[in-house]
Amino acid sequence: MTIPNVLTLIRIILIPWFAILLINGSFKQALWVFAGAAVTDGLDGLIARWFSQKTYLGSLLDPIADKLLLSTAFIALAIMKEIPVWLAVIVISRDVVIVLGVSILFLTQVRFEMNPTISSKMNTVFQLLLILLVLSSGYVHFDPWVKQGLVLVTLILTLFSGFHYIYSGLKILT
Repeated sequence: MTIPNVLTLIRIILIPWFAILLINGSFKQALWVFAGAAVTDGLDGLIARWFSQKTYLGSLLDPIADKLLLSTAFIALAIMKEIPVWLAVIVISRDVVIVLGVSILFLTQVRFEMNPTISSKMNTVFQLLLILLVLSSGYVHFDPWVKQGLVLVTLILTLFSGFHYIYSGLKILT
């Protein structure tokens, strides 16, 4: 097992712990666990590229770990009314559409390579930043416009990257 795959597995293992901390209202601890998980997200890809440790398993596990971590955060924080419910619905819907698209390509036995796009990476970065801002808002003061701006940028990037994946998937099918 490569170091990047171990880091991805650690991120997956941190998700239930993060969810339990959120549910119990332990935002400070949840912030640290989420930040640790976010760091493993950046490190696994970096190490895989720098040390030629890219694996097929990693290419599957990494996006799954990202989706699970971010979906958990968006759902929990929307339920807790810390982020807009409509944003959580859009974020989760985008991920569901991507998973459905990949499933259709797989079922139709179309050969394709899953490579994250720049818009997808930017989307993930801004989703992570929004969650980090919300989790740290009880400890660090931010003007309301900062959160509103991050919500807007996250919305735009989520929609753009979602439509880009749909466009790319349709292009592969035709």
